[in-house]
Amino acid sequence: MKRKRMLVLIAVILLAGLAGVGFWSLGDGAKESPYVTAAISKGNITQVVSSTGTLQAVVTVQVGSQVSGTIDKLYADFNTKVKARQTVAQLNQDKFKAAVDQARANLLAAQSNLAKAKVSVEDTQRTLGRNKELRKRELVAQSDLDAAQTAYDAAVAQVEVNRAQVAQAQAALNQSMVDLNNTIIRSPVDGIVISRNVDVGQTVAASLQAPTLFTIANDLSKMEVHTSVDEADIGNVSEGQEVTFTVDAYPTKRFRGKVSQVRNAPTTVQNVVTYNSIVGIDNKELLLKPGMTANVEFLVSQKRDVLRIPNMATRFKPPSQKADAEELLRQESRRRGGGRRRSGATASGSKSGEQREGRWVKVYVLRNQEPSQIELRLGITDGSNTEVLEGDIHENDRVIVALSSSAQTQGSSGIANPFQPAQPRGLGRIR
Repeated sequence: MKRKRMLVLIAVILLAGLAGVGFWSLGDGAKESPYVTAAISKGNITQVVSSTGTLQAVVTVQVGSQVSGTIDKLYADFNTKVKARQTVAQLNQDKFKAAVDQARANLLAAQSNLAKAKVSVEDTQRTLGRNKELRKRELVAQSDLDAAQTAYDAAVAQVEVNRAQVAQAQAALNQSMVDLNNTIIRSPVDGIVISRNVDVGQTVAASLQAPTLFTIANDLSKMEVHTSVDEADIGNVSEGQEVTFTVDAYPTKRFRGKVSQVRNAPTTVQNVVTYNSIVGIDNKELLLKPGMTANVEFLVSQKRDVLRIPNMATRFKPPSQKADAEELLRQESRRRGGGRRRSGATASGSKSGEQREGRWVKVYVLRNQEPSQIELRLGITDGSNTEVLEGDIHENDRVIVALSSSAQTQGSSGIANPFQPAQPRGLGRIR
């Protein structure tokens, strides 16, 4: 009985051992690949310059008041469509009508004084004529003739003075009438009221500058987007360039326009230089409103059915090369600290070779489960993929974009890097 139990126990141990060996072999067979790859494909690439801007009407007029007073009537409100010369508001006119009446009375008084002065001229002229006749007969002294002449000249001068007073009174009357007319606020253009800043009974003061009562957009069916383009991208923006943009109000709808102006005046904010670019758009549906924020994309270049490589592949560097690059940077930093670098030498200390046209990068392609380094000449990019212009690469090739998590873990644990050749067996580490 004991022998039978012993045999059963031995059989159970053997089966457990066989199961462990099988599990170990299966786990080793399903070993994770040390590389994360992506396929080379063909497709479309669109290169754009991104920016943000604000929607504005092409013509926006701020309507103000040239005279001070109290708002008596309002004939327009928000979103009111108005025509040119249409009355939109009126100030209280009592004070201005009184000023017109006073100016008109002053004019009448000045005209009466002028008439009186003309009568005086005629009287002194008759007296002067009589004295001249009497002087010829030597019936009056010469002093009497001179006095008559002086009185006549003074009367003539007084007429000129009264004429000037009449002109002044007329000008004052005209100014009073202009001020009275300015109490009626009219729209200077056809458009729609987008802002009203006053209410009935409010007092406006125009002593220093005209207060803004209304803001009128001339035509909202034609609008502009004012964008700020970074100085690094302004070279890719030109007049007539096609533009697409979105607004938060309609996130799924893409609007189109064209660059109408690239302004040369720079704007510097915290050492960042930007240039204003104006985009003209058609807003016939009146979906867009002034003040909306637009996310703008300027179309720089577009290519169809070209060979594309993921941008992650162009930025991938094996751990060994990263360490070498860091060491080169440290050596270059020490070299610059000790003196100037020799002319014609690169950062690594070697002479630079003949430069090739275009942008060349090194990438790694997985061929026969082994990484192979190749050089590619790249074209335009859309931020995710880049056009391949030249190089030993084909569609559906697998490029390495990163190391797998297991390879990174093994590398940090001291296990050999998959990009480094394995150390020959039997050789110890040289210290």
